[in-house]
Amino acid sequence: MATVSEILQERLQDALRAIGIGNGGLLQATPTADPRHGDYQTNAAMVLGKKLKQKPRSLAGRIVAHLSLSDIGIAEVAGPGFINFRLSPDFLGHRLHELALDERLGVERTENPKTVVIDFSSPNIAKPMHVGHIRSTVLGDALANITRFLGHHVITDNHIGDWGTQFGKIIFGWKHLLIAENLDSDPVSELVRIYREADTAAKKDSAILEECRQELVKLQRGDNENRRIWQRCVDLSIEGFAKIYDLLGVRFDYQLSESFYNPELPRVVQELQERGFAEVSDGAVVVWDRALSEDPFIIRKSDGGYPYAATDIATLQYRLDRWRAEAIWYVVGAPQQLHFQQLFSLARRLGYQGDLQHIAFGSILGEDHKLMRTRSGESVPLQALLDEAVLRATAIVAEKNPELSEQERRSVSRIVGIGAVKYSELSQHRMTDYIFSWDKMLSLQGNTAPYLQNAYVRCRSIFRKLPIPFSATISIILREQAELRLAKKILQFPDIVSAVLDGFKPNILATYLYDMAAEFHGFYESCPVLSAEPAVREARLILCDIFSRLLRTGLHLLGIQVPEKM
Repeated sequence: MATVSEILQERLQDALRAIGIGNGGLLQATPTADPRHGDYQTNAAMVLGKKLKQKPRSLAGRIVAHLSLSDIGIAEVAGPGFINFRLSPDFLGHRLHELALDERLGVERTENPKTVVIDFSSPNIAKPMHVGHIRSTVLGDALANITRFLGHHVITDNHIGDWGTQFGKIIFGWKHLLIAENLDSDPVSELVRIYREADTAAKKDSAILEECRQELVKLQRGDNENRRIWQRCVDLSIEGFAKIYDLLGVRFDYQLSESFYNPELPRVVQELQERGFAEVSDGAVVVWDRALSEDPFIIRKSDGGYPYAATDIATLQYRLDRWRAEAIWYVVGAPQQLHFQQLFSLARRLGYQGDLQHIAFGSILGEDHKLMRTRSGESVPLQALLDEAVLRATAIVAEKNPELSEQERRSVSRIVGIGAVKYSELSQHRMTDYIFSWDKMLSLQGNTAPYLQNAYVRCRSIFRKLPIPFSATISIILREQAELRLAKKILQFPDIVSAVLDGFKPNILATYLYDMAAEFHGFYESCPVLSAEPAVREARLILCDIFSRLLRTGLHLLGIQVPEKM
């Protein structure tokens, strides 16, 4: 099912051929920002006029004269050479009827599907997930949903940090400082405590520092006791992560951690040296790319340890060889930009041709415009933040609908609270540093998840009042301006979903859903549905059904659920 933009672009090409221009290249017909200028607009005549040395307005007039739009609407020349399109009510009604019968709401699967690996979230073992993880986790999940919906084969991988020098201190702390009762009640907090105390002790006492180093060496050499302690730390941490992912509704196809690739690291370093990409520098093995940075890409440290760079090369090789990945997207914060530039540059030199993307993002700020912290200056634990979101949502839901049962209230509060946190993230451009505000994100007014969820509930409440189940069986006739505005916004959905991956911007979809919900509220207030005459009622019911399906689908693509009551 071609989108409105695609239909208009095809008619533009036909008109250009009719006036002897032939292939006009990639022409764009996009929704207008101001409805006074029509519904869609193109600057094709201005672009081609410059290329062909013709006056744009004159060329636009010739194009319009040869446009075949009798089944769509009309076109007119505006300004220095814009072509504005106005869609007819008949065309809108016909397109809506097609949409009503399409379970994918007009979004076609790509004809060229790719295998895409999306690497996101990536917490560290023996550390609690904190508020900073929300951006990678929520953004990565939304991109995975949208990419799958567009027809690509998506593999999600949570690359957990479970290896490194910190484990020498954690194992020392486990053996000398561990309180078993604390481990049972709050395991991750206990692991953090023993690490911090061991780290403090090591800084004060060189003998303890050396003992921590020896514990790490024993772990790396496969000592049974240290491997058992390490595995227990991993298991306890992953159990804690799983509770958060369950609350967020996030699932991974794989969770291959750093240690999974350890056996391959000596081979990686050897291969890079043999192929002439790496050399020894001050005892370390490094890769130089001075076009990017004067800092080397270190793949083996002078003490023989392997940093992230070596692991990331092994991980990339595995994903290409094992999963035949045609694209690998890393959803990681902006501070890691140089690391990924160096990684991708090396991958190209090794001959990898896949689509490698670092999908960077900014920071979450507190109301003081600084990185969001607890009063003691630590990162805000993610579990605590999500629990508070649900608690705050519970109060809002109870006030709005006190008649809900306790079970319904808990379910709705979870959907509203978690949705609010997710949408607060996804409605921002991913590179924006935004201020975390409970009052704003949980508001039933403005560009928030509760506002959209409430629009869905309001719409579906219409259908609960029907005496018999509804089905879209008649053609749609639109007369009122509020109907037409909502219809035009609905028909933009397929183009919006496809546009998200151009720059990896889920905020485009979030903004669209908000604008559409605003149009629905205008329609709801001015166009009675159930009390309208039969033909009008049926048409408006179809419009409401499409809107609710589209809003639910759009929010689900963002990883946000909708309640049936609120």
